[in-house]
Amino acid sequence: MITLHTTKLNDQGVSEAIGFMLIFAIVIAGIGLVTLYGYPLLLQQQVGADEKIMEKNMIVLQNDIKSLAYKTVPFKETSLKIGGGSLTVYNSSYSPSSSDITITASGTTYVNTFKPGELRYESVSSQTDISLQNGAVVMRPRISQGSSKGSVMISEPRWFYDANQITNTNTLVINLINITSNNILAKEGIGTVQMTLGETNYTYVPNINDINIIYTPNSGMDYSVAWDNYIKKTFTNQPGLTLTPPSATPGTGLPLTYKLTGSNPITLVIKKYEVQIKNI
Repeated sequence: MITLHTTKLNDQGVSEAIGFMLIFAIVIAGIGLVTLYGYPLLLQQQVGADEKIMEKNMIVLQNDIKSLAYKTVPFKETSLKIGGGSLTVYNSSYSPSSSDITITASGTTYVNTFKPGELRYESVSSQTDISLQNGAVVMRPRISQGSSKGSVMISEPRWFYDANQITNTNTLVINLINITSNNILAKEGIGTVQMTLGETNYTYVPNINDINIIYTPNSGMDYSVAWDNYIKKTFTNQPGLTLTPPSATPGTGLPLTYKLTGSNPITLVIKKYEVQIKNI
């Protein structure tokens, strides 16, 4: 018995069309999943990488300022990449709302509302500010994140206390660095920071027993938590020195007064340096 089989001409075409549609749908779904979950992760990693790069860049700039101030190098120039935000010079002379420092000793004021100015990196994506101010590198979240009170010090300034227990002479050295510029400077992308050393000032006060350091933060750019932690860390448990912490709470925008009392006479040394930013 002979059985005849008939095949329609479009049977093979139907199977190929279905296979193509299935493969195309899988590809589109894969692209959608990558776009939905993978792309935000890539952006987050890029934002984190930009922030880490700027942390290192600010420490490089801090070392440049140290070379100018402490090694009397006349000029420094550093090229850097500014990704994900902008680098701006906030001149101490035209930023009246910036933080300031006042230092008194035995009833005499030796530093009255010193405004340091700052070099500030403002991240657009991560809403984070990294500031080079008064010889320190500090970081804080933006106000729009709802957590503007917190801040952390990435790299410390050069303040120190030296206690000589043999001669009973104690020395407290505070370095104040003033960042200035003749123009309003800001930069995105690739920039070259050029800076020179300006005026310097030296104050030497021997034989004192009490020192008050008053830090008044900028309520809009409050780095007081970072500075509070640094001052307490630097002057707590030092031989012959007692630190009385401020009554105000850091991060509330209120002035913070730190009282240092010595069991032996203290020599207070205050050094002021002016660093002029010529270009970014």
